[in-house]
Amino acid sequence: TLLFLDEIQSCPNARTALKFLSIDGRYDVIASGSLLGIGYGEVSSFPVGYVERMTMYSLDFEEFLWALGIDSSVIAFVKGFYESRTKVDESVHAQMMDYLRQYIVVGGMPAVVRSYVEHRDFLQVLDEQRNILADYEDDIAKYAKDSDKAKARACFLSIPKQLARDSKRFSYAVVEKGSGARKYGGSLQWLYDAGIVNFCHCLERPELPLEGNADNRKFKVYMRDTGLLVAMLEDGSQKSILDGDLGIYKGAIYENIVGDMFAKNGRRLYYFEKDSKLEMDFFIRYQDVATAVEVKSSTNRQAKSMRSMIENYGVKRGIKLSPGNVGKAGEQVDVLPLYMAMFL
Repeated sequence: TLLFLDEIQSCPNARTALKFLSIDGRYDVIASGSLLGIGYGEVSSFPVGYVERMTMYSLDFEEFLWALGIDSSVIAFVKGFYESRTKVDESVHAQMMDYLRQYIVVGGMPAVVRSYVEHRDFLQVLDEQRNILADYEDDIAKYAKDSDKAKARACFLSIPKQLARDSKRFSYAVVEKGSGARKYGGSLQWLYDAGIVNFCHCLERPELPLEGNADNRKFKVYMRDTGLLVAMLEDGSQKSILDGDLGIYKGAIYENIVGDMFAKNGRRLYYFEKDSKLEMDFFIRYQDVATAVEVKSSTNRQAKSMRSMIENYGVKRGIKLSPGNVGKAGEQVDVLPLYMAMFL
């Protein structure tokens, strides 16, 4: 017998009871909830040591391809080019970029993907996404503390504006002129705990260990689902993205999708910035080396920031993700198509 307790955050005593259900041992028990990260003070006793936790995300790019009917053998075929660092057949490359643009617009929320698979109608996709965004705002009104309700909503609605700026570091002044972390920091943390956004923290030094070098006061904020970010933009944004014309959001959209891919692979997100003149979009531990990752919206292989990281900061390896094919940008920099971020 399986007991499945959904929306368990609405019943704190049920979370406490998981310990006794585990000790009893007669039933398999699954408990799920979308806002488990925000009910810290409500549960009288957590079932420490008696539950196995699993964080579930919206569909990643590979799962999205499965939903479209793309066989795993096709993905393995594409991965072969990644592993050998050889150019992908141009027809395959063009098709994979088309799938990636579809994923950017649709995102990975299960109801949205199902709608797209069944109807292939982007207007229906947008309706589904905006219903979810409205649900997020309802959740903020229902679950956030009274003092945080308006502030969390303001932070949430500011995300597209934050990412449209040249410097994508989160600025509280974009939420409210003259404001700061003291007023809005807790509300922003609420959005993270609720599973709506990802934080990308700035490194003080571009070296391992990444978490040990992170400055928690400086960070970028990405939506956890890029499709929902696109749905927050003005009407017509979907078509522009599908046509490859991202406008002022071109860097932000690609950064968000790469950050989303990394996060769904279990990575914490980090970037590097120096005096507002040098910025590297992401840093990851790759093959046990601190690796700079630059996300580009064009196929231009010049990598000025990357060269500076290698020449001036001792970075030994770089990866440039762009709409172009596999290649090199100097001895230490691999150029990979954006969709290959899922293999990193």
